[in-house]
Formats: sequence, C-alpha cells, structure tokens
Amino acid sequence: MITDAGKPQATDPTAENYVSAEFSGNGEISLRIGPEGARPWILTVTAQLNGGYLSEGDQITLTFGDTSKGSPGMLMQTFVEEGYELRVMTDVQATGNFLPLPDQFAIGVHPGPGSNWRAVLPSLRQVGEGFRFGLKCEDKWGNPTDQASGRVRIETSIPVDGLPESFDYVPSDRSMIFDDLTVNETGTLRLRIFVDDMLACEAGPMVVSDAGLSGYWGDLHGQTGETVGVNSIESYFDFARNKAFLDVCAHQANDFQINQTFWHKLNDLTAKVNEPGRFTVFPGYEWSGNTAVGGDHNVFYATEGRPIYRCSHALLEDRSEMSDDANTLTDLFAKLKDEDATVYAHVGGRYCNIHYDHDPRIETAVEMHSAWGTFEWVLTDGFPMRRRVGVVCNSDGHKGRPGASYPGASRFGAYGGLTCFLTDRNDRGSIMEAQRRRHHYGTTGCRMHLAVSARFESDAALFRRNPLSSPDVVPDNVRNAMMGDIVRVTDETVDIDIRVEAHAGILEVELRDADEVIERLQTYSPDDLGERIRVTWSGAEYRGRGRDVRWTGRAQFDQARIRDLTTINTWNPETILDQRGSQSVVWNGVTTGNFMGFDAYLADSRTGRLNISTNQRMLDVALKEVGFAPSVFDAGGLGKKITIQRLPDAPLERSVIATRSVKISETGDTPVWVRVTTEDGFQAWSSPIYLYRK
Repeated sequence: MITDAGKPQATDPTAENYVSAEFSGNGEISLRIGPEGARPWILTVTAQLNGGYLSEGDQITLTFGDTSKGSPGMLMQTFVEEGYELRVMTDVQATGNFLPLPDQFAIGVHPGPGSNWRAVLPSLRQVGEGFRFGLKCEDKWGNPTDQASGRVRIETSIPVDGLPESFDYVPSDRSMIFDDLTVNETGTLRLRIFVDDMLACEAGPMVVSDAGLSGYWGDLHGQTGETVGVNSIESYFDFARNKAFLDVCAHQANDFQINQTFWHKLNDLTAKVNEPGRFTVFPGYEWSGNTAVGGDHNVFYATEGRPIYRCSHALLEDRSEMSDDANTLTDLFAKLKDEDATVYAHVGGRYCNIHYDHDPRIETAVEMHSAWGTFEWVLTDGFPMRRRVGVVCNSDGHKGRPGASYPGASRFGAYGGLTCFLTDRNDRGSIMEAQRRRHHYGTTGCRMHLAVSARFESDAALFRRNPLSSPDVVPDNVRNAMMGDIVRVTDETVDIDIRVEAHAGILEVELRDADEVIERLQTYSPDDLGERIRVTWSGAEYRGRGRDVRWTGRAQFDQARIRDLTTINTWNPETILDQRGSQSVVWNGVTTGNFMGFDAYLADSRTGRLNISTNQRMLDVALKEVGFAPSVFDAGGLGKKITIQRLPDAPLERSVIATRSVKISETGDTPVWVRVTTEDGFQAWSSPIYLYRK
C-alpha cells in the first residue's frame, strides 16, 4: 500500500512496530517481512505455518503494534485516509498463488490537533474581479484538521468587499471559504489573520491590476487509491478545491494501472466537477514509459471521452486493447497529433528523457519541481536543442492532498509544487491556451506573484505557436512580450521588466540567459549585513530513481555563540535539525535537487571559525570571511553542495521591481527567465521568453 507508517518488524518485542503471531492449532508461526508483493501492495508480512496444518476453525492471529512486551506500538501514517487497509491474502494450497479474503480489514486515519494556520489568496486578480479566500488549520503533518476553533479577526492592507472583519472559525469540513470577494482599486492585498487576538498567519500577496490578466493556481499531477495512492478520486478533487483552494486541477494515474472502468469513471467525474470560472479540471493520465523509451509524461485532454494510449498493460489483466498502446514517446506523439491535448515531461521514478523525442505542438512544458524534488536540468538541458517549453511545478502526490502535498515521514524531502497560469479566464480553453503559449510559472508551493516581460525599441514578431514546428504561423507585430512568448527581434538588446511580490523576504532574483546567470538582484547590500549566518545543503545523487541525498551533519561555531536559530525547508518533522548547546547545530535529512538548512543569529560572528562535518563533505571557514557573496563548496553528485553566506539580521524586503537590459545572441535562441528564492526557502521559476534574431 502507499503509506509512510512504521515498517513492521518481528525481531525486537520492545521496539516500535513489533508484530507478533499466534496459532490456535498445532504448529508454530514464523513471520517473514519484506518487499515481496505486487504494486502497490509491495511490503508484505508473510505468516508461515510450520510443524502442523490448518483445519477448519483454526485461527492465525497477527498483532500489529503488540505492546505486551514493551513495544510502544505501531507508528501510523502521517496523512489522512478514509480506509487504511491491511489486505489479507491466503495461499491455502501452498502454490504461491495468494488470493484475497472476501472480507478485508480497514481503519480510518484522522487528522491530529491543530498546529499551523494557513490562509490562502490568489496572487493576481483584476480590479472588480471576484476571488475567494480560504482558511484552514493543519496538524503537524499538514493535514487540515477539525480540531481547531477560535475567534478570527482579519486586517487588510486595502479594502475588500464581502470579507467580514471577524467571525468564529467553525468549519463544516476542515476549512472555511469566502467566495465572491472583490477589490475595487489597484494595489497589493495582504491579510493578517488573528485567532483569539494572536497573529496566526498571513495571506497574500494578491496584486490587484487593471492590465487584463489574472493568475490561476493549479496542481495538475497526482493520483489516488484507484491506482497507486490513497483515498478516492472524489475526495481528491474535493481536497483540491476546498482544502487547498486551487483554481485548476487534474488527476494523473499511471497508465499501466488504468482499466477501462476507471478511465470512464475518471472522465465522468472530471466533467461533473469542472466548473468554468471557478474550478477547471482536465481529464488525463500519466504515460509511464521507461526512460529508455521517453520516460514519464503527463497527458491532458481538453474534453472527455478521448482514448487512453498506454505505454503498456503491465498491471492490467484485460489486454484486449493492447493494439492502442503507445510503447514509446514517439508513438505517443503520433497518437496525439490530432487530439486537443497537451503533454508535460516530468521527473519521477522513470525520469523523462528529453533527448529521446519532442513534439513542440504537443509537449508544452517540463515539470521542474514536485514532491520528488527540484530539477532545473530538465529545462536547461533542452536549451542547446532549441526546445521551447514552459515551466510547471506540481505535487505528483500520492497522499490525496493535491495543492498542499507534504512529504510526511518518507524519503521524499520536498513540499509539492504549484503552477500559476496567466490568462483572462479560468476555463479549459483559456488554461489550455496558456499552456500552449507557456504563459505560466511554477513554485515550490508558495503563491507569490511573478511577472517577467520584455520591451523592444523596434517592431518584433511574436509567434503564438512555435515556428520551428509550425512554419506557416503568421506572427503579430509587437513592442512587448510576456513570459513564455517566442519572439523574433531586430534589436541587439531588449529591456526585461521583473516584478516579484512574495509572502516572505526575497533572498535573490536571478536573471538568466539559458543556463547562465546574467545578474543576481538582491534586496540588501553589503552595508546591511549583520550577525546572521546561513548554511544550506542541496542537490541529488543523479537523475533517476534513488536520487535522494541523505545528509547527516554538525555545524560547530568556534568562539561565536548562537543567539537564535531558524530552520529552512524542514518538511519532515521526524528528522533532526536542532541547536545543541550554544555553539552547535546537528541535522539529518534528505534533498533531491532542492535545499534545506538554517539561519544562525550569532553573537561575535566576526571572530572564530565555522566547522561543518557531514557525511557528504567536510569544511572549515573563518567567520570573518563569510560575507555578501555566497561561498559554495561542491560535494559531487548532481549539484550536491554546501553554501554559506552572511545576511542582514532584519527580515528582507518582500517586493522587487527592476528593469535590466539583456543582449540577444546573433544566432540561436536567447531564453530569458528568472528564478526567485525567498528567505524562508521557497523558489519560483518563470517560463523563458524565447528571443532570437535569425
């Protein structure tokens, strides 16, 4: 099953997760625990009867979490599930063919006490356009909980029509939503949420504009218990809309597990829950071919009732439709060439092979971040091939929490991503067109506002479709362009306008040309530096499955003393990132292309040394040498490194507005894009503006 519950063990009756066995007849039971089952029931506890046989009426009793000899019990999973099932199967003829019992055992897993309040606004709306505000309280593992209440008071930065100043938090189903709110002036809306007169959280920023575009947030990648996940597809879409407050969603089951019954059910449900203007839902699936034949790709249809072209029928008994399979990515593109569909390349277990094949008319984006980690290479490796794709981020979650996907207690160390679609309406046609024109950006889960545009002195030719695949497309004459656009220019340089409005302080904004950083824009100067030392570690082992990097380390400050410590991207509560004494920090955790770390606020930060000892890299630096520019120490692998830098003591500015001139190459593409990193560890990436002169 899909779970992060404690792994059963039968060797130490005093330790957690102990499983015992009893038999009512003659003989003894031995237990074998290991990955012997078929997906998704991979982990099995096998009870073998020795020295006897089963007769009618005999009973084998397994006690999971047997506390009789000192075990504290079983560690349950960290996420809510309607029916946590322990599937029981028997091999009564000793043939190796296990068959399920007619009655199965399942229990409900419920959220714990409230730990963190979360308030959510959209990031971009037009003056007078309706929007919604969502409020919830999560337990320590990120599950919206019904174990929270209080008197809520809201402070707004600009007036909001329809939003009460105060109310009692009494959710009917683990969240409260206020619909049809409006703001009737331009500006930036931020909300401060007080619960029982204590500041609980903030919402925003939401930029209110009169420029004609809005930002609609989506998580288009996840699956449920019908394939390899938990809970039902109905609860999946309910969570997306009413617990994560998404505008756009899709379900993406592995194709080799989707039988025709479920495919029809999925299509019926997406048609039912899709509500133009409120909640856009696409039917689709994950084409799950191995990397050698193209790797994982997401398929999204604009309408229901379309065929499913599987990579294989690996886990399907009914193989009558194998003639419709698309065994390679090339086959998939051929099957989809006349369909109203789009495709994303993504990095999961079978990472996408962007060198295998690409159809610009269909494959519109690459998924740069998900619960599997962060993968900038999936975009940058394509620049030399003139792949013109956009950036999306999704969760690829299996825990039934699209749009708010926490990793739980597992080898996943990242919070799920989100994509903001920039368009004028929230419906299938508009979102699909935004995909095809790459008018979107992705984040590691926050909802910051990000705008990147280009201005030209001379007329430029903007192509609504990629001219490399559609040579007959007629361009528009323009003097400006937005993220994702493909533009032929005559100017040698163009002005790039950048605006970022974030929920937290902005650490840096990197302006990039392909994989080269043109400039790092920062909200502080060397004169602002204080006593705060930031240490982060990041990277992956390699591109494929098993890419996660285990980090175990200690930072020792010699002479300097830690006054305060804040952690960055500590998404796994069961792992360690703690201060020990007044001069040490210890940790264990995991990165998969993303990063984690800490800020140590020191006394005497200009004296002494910092010694860092990890299982990946050892280093020793003088604190007086830690300054404005980050010091980066390579640790091998795929971007594995440790970074140290000095920051101001005060929180950083949450807004960046800048214009920079960028030189356009004489030949080939100049992909101009932006990466944003916030003080608390979130990141965002714009889709590139693809500029070229010839």
